[in-house]
Amino acid sequence: MKDFLYNHLRDLPYFRALLRAVESSYYQDFDLPAPILDLGCGDGDFAQLTFDVPIDVGLDPWHAPIQEAGRRSIYSLLVEADGSAQPVPNDTFASAFSNSVLEHIPGVDAVLDELARVMRPGAPFYFCVPNQNFLPTLSIAQFFNRIGLRSLARAYMDFFNRISRHHHCDDPATWRTRLEKTGFTLEHWWHYFPPRSLHVLEWGHYFGLPSLISRRLFGRWIIAPYRWNLAFTYWFVKKYADTEPCEDGVYTFYVARRKT
Repeated sequence: MKDFLYNHLRDLPYFRALLRAVESSYYQDFDLPAPILDLGCGDGDFAQLTFDVPIDVGLDPWHAPIQEAGRRSIYSLLVEADGSAQPVPNDTFASAFSNSVLEHIPGVDAVLDELARVMRPGAPFYFCVPNQNFLPTLSIAQFFNRIGLRSLARAYMDFFNRISRHHHCDDPATWRTRLEKTGFTLEHWWHYFPPRSLHVLEWGHYFGLPSLISRRLFGRWIIAPYRWNLAFTYWFVKKYADTEPCEDGVYTFYVARRKT
C-alpha cells in the first residue's frame, strides 16, 4: 500500500495530512465502478493521492480550486457547478464519493436529492463527515468544561466550528434519515479518528500558521516537500494516523447505495 501519510504531508499542513491519510486508506477496499463522480472535488489533491484509476468527473462550485484540479492528471472531466444543480443527465454515474465535503454544505438535502438523480440505481456512494463527538472532544473545550467555564467551552466550540466551516456535525441516525429521504440506503458506517488525533488536528490549526503564509506567498502549503524536511513531522504525526474504527471517533465514514 502507498504511504498515504508521507504523500499527503508533501502537499498539506500536517494536521490536514493526518486526517486525509487515514481517509485515503479506506478507499482502497472499495469498488468504484466507472463512471465515477467526485462530489466536491476541490483542488483534486485528495483524489490524485488516493486513487490509481482516473476519476471520470470532478464537480465543485468554486472557481479557483477547480482550476487547480485541472492541472492534475486525475480527472477526465471537471464541472464547475453547484452540487444541487448538476448539468448531468439522469442515471449517469455508477459510483460516487464525497470526502469531507457534505458537512460544509448548508442545504445538504438538496445536494443528496440531486446526487440520487444522477446516480444509477444500486450505485455505491462513499462519504465521510465529522460527527456528534467532534465539538465536545476539542481539547480546549474540554479544559473549559473541566474547570466549570461552560459558557467559554460553548463559545470555543462555536468558534472552531466557524473556522472549520462546518454546518453539520451529526450522528449516524441523522444521516440515515437524510439518506433514506433522498433516495439512498445506508449499508454500513464506522467512527474513526480518536480524540488524541483530533487534538493534533485542533492544535495544528494554530501551529500550522507558517503553512498558511507559505500558501498565500508561494501558492503551496509546503515549501520543501522532501524527506529531509518532513522526517520529524512524519515521525511525530505517524503515531496518530490510526485507521482502526473506534467508538469515540470524531469522524464517521459511510457506505450508502442508490435505491433500486
